[in-house]
Amino acid sequence: MKTQQDVFNLLQQLMVKEFELDASQITPDANLYEDLDLDSIDAVDLVVKLREITGKKIEPEAFKSARTVNDVVNAVYVLIEA
Repeated sequence: MKTQQDVFNLLQQLMVKEFELDASQITPDANLYEDLDLDSIDAVDLVVKLREITGKKIEPEAFKSARTVNDVVNAVYVLIEA
């Protein structure tokens, strides 16, 4: 993954597969909880899947402030670039 767009594409595919969302719903500005109807369990599942894919240790705390898809993309991008 070289760009934030790559991270977004990966996240979009993951969310379609894991949470049965429509890809058109998953936009950078989509709110994880209000627009995509994720809950705290879904958020933990997402962190676990991202950890498996990236091979990076991702702490759930890193995502506590994430509210939008773009927030998650940015947090993952920072971790993989570190």
